Amino acid sequence: MVSNMDGNNDFIKKIPDTKVVEKKAMKIVAAIFIVVIFVVVIGSLVLANALLPYNREDTSTVDFKVESGWGSSTVVDKLYEQHLIKNAKLVKLYLKINPRDGIKEGTYPISPSMSVDEIFDLISSNKSKENATVSLKLIEGKRFVDYADDIHKVFDNISTEDIINKGKDKEYLQKLVNKYWFITDDILNDKLYYPLEGYLFPDTYNIRKNATIEEIFDVLLTELGNKLAVYKDDIETSGKSIHSLLTLASMVELEAGTGEFALSDGNTASEREVVSSVFNNRLSKDIPLGSDVTTYYDAKRSLQESIDDVLTICHGYNTREQANCVKVPIGPICSPSLSSIAATLNPATTEYYYFVADKNGKLYAAKDYNGHVEIINYLDQHDLW
Repeated sequence: MVSNMDGNNDFIKKIPDTKVVEKKAMKIVAAIFIVVIFVVVIGSLVLANALLPYNREDTSTVDFKVESGWGSSTVVDKLYEQHLIKNAKLVKLYLKINPRDGIKEGTYPISPSMSVDEIFDLISSNKSKENATVSLKLIEGKRFVDYADDIHKVFDNISTEDIINKGKDKEYLQKLVNKYWFITDDILNDKLYYPLEGYLFPDTYNIRKNATIEEIFDVLLTELGNKLAVYKDDIETSGKSIHSLLTLASMVELEAGTGEFALSDGNTASEREVVSSVFNNRLSKDIPLGSDVTTYYDAKRSLQESIDDVLTICHGYNTREQANCVKVPIGPICSPSLSSIAATLNPATTEYYYFVADKNGKLYAAKDYNGHVEIINYLDQHDLW
């Protein structure tokens, strides 16, 4: 029995102490954990470095072209070839972990000072050079030739002459008639100076920098369509064609100011509504409109020039009684604002048949010619003429 007990004791002595084993295991786990943390930290630092700008100090840009069908892997390879990223393999790994969708073809200005995220944000946007926009501001009351020049100044690769010629191209104009609900065969009249006069809506636009003339016109025409759509019912019940509506509105635009007018019944109306009322009243009585601004347009002169020598010349635009020519011009004489269009559709109710503006632009109206003359004499006597 004694000898067996001694043997058991020897066996027991050979069994490792569990506390010792646990300590060793914990040391091993801790060592592995430290190694893993070290690898992760180092790996993260290496990856983070790969995502940093290739050269933060180099702010120059290159035109990086993304072709149709390119995926992120191809883009990364091309970026690496052009020295725009530091490490293609690590960037691809990063993109597997954080995939980027929506890469868009086009040419992008990319700089070595941009990070990987900044680069992929850019090429996933609509900000390629092909889609870059410029601001075009068109002021109401200006003529088509003025707009052609304004467009040329913003899109310097398009000449004023080309813009004017496109606006006279009968084949193109017919396409517009077929495309837009508010454009009719009226614009195909050979006697029109500029067929799209009055149809390019005055506003401020952001248009693609590389847009063609047709694309630019489409933006402006579409906006006019959007504005007119609100008044579609009024247009249909007005008894006026859209072409004649725009024509009268263009006259209102140049003849009226933006002020308020005190009516004889104690109410007020805008000056535009009063001018529109005078035109309406005259047309209803078959009286020539006698609008100077139509004669200026007919003579292709600015409002600062004299028209005394052309008052009797008959043309499709001259509404002066001396010319005995047309009641309403054959087309608009400028691009009217929305307020002039609205005033033409909804004129004030008055008994006025004459109006005149003083040298400060204030409007006066009269029911008959004698009253009109009295107003002019009053203005002359008070140094307002």
